[in-house]
Amino acid sequence: MSAGTSTPDRIADAGRRLFNARGYAATSLNEIAAEVGISQGNLTYHFPTKRDLALRIEADARKLARVRRERLRPGNIADDYVEHLLFAMNLTWNHRFLFRDRTQFGASIDVRNPESELTADFDELHGLLRRIDAAGMFRRDTVTDLAILTRAIWIVGRYWMDYLSEFEGRSEITWRDQERGIEHHYAVLLPCLTADAKREFRAALARAPRQSNGDVAAG
Repeated sequence: MSAGTSTPDRIADAGRRLFNARGYAATSLNEIAAEVGISQGNLTYHFPTKRDLALRIEADARKLARVRRERLRPGNIADDYVEHLLFAMNLTWNHRFLFRDRTQFGASIDVRNPESELTADFDELHGLLRRIDAAGMFRRDTVTDLAILTRAIWIVGRYWMDYLSEFEGRSEITWRDQERGIEHHYAVLLPCLTADAKREFRAALARAPRQSNGDVAAG
């Protein structure tokens, strides 16, 4: 973060990183204050409780997702699909404690709320699959249930980052990790596509900008 970053923003960034690395319950406000280089009293002036800080970090994540959606302009379907997956993976990784430790700070996700970010992410994926269908990219010798396909692909994306953290012990992710995540998506999607569409989606991954997980956190 830049030198001009506000104290609440610095606290939120440090809290996000420590909650991700150590877990919400195992991280104290004093440790976060030390990471920022301020007193605990200064921290609690801005965030009286650890839960207040977690909810601020959650609000920041929602804002990142909302701003991206507001800026979206449809382009090449395959490129749009890959961009959607990369953003979702990055956001999930950079805020993974929000999903992993949610019960510890008493927050809940109401997926029935149309403003839920999980609902918005799911609906965006469903919309991309409808565009693929409208473009005639699905094989016609099989019947593709878009609702089932959306759920299957969304579940793969939702838990890929958990797998990296819990099974492979990752503390950071690389472009290859992201590429592997998309390959898992493709293992579900590509068998449903025509040969030409498969080539286009593979080409979209090959030309996607290489990025690290820090690109999203930095806004």
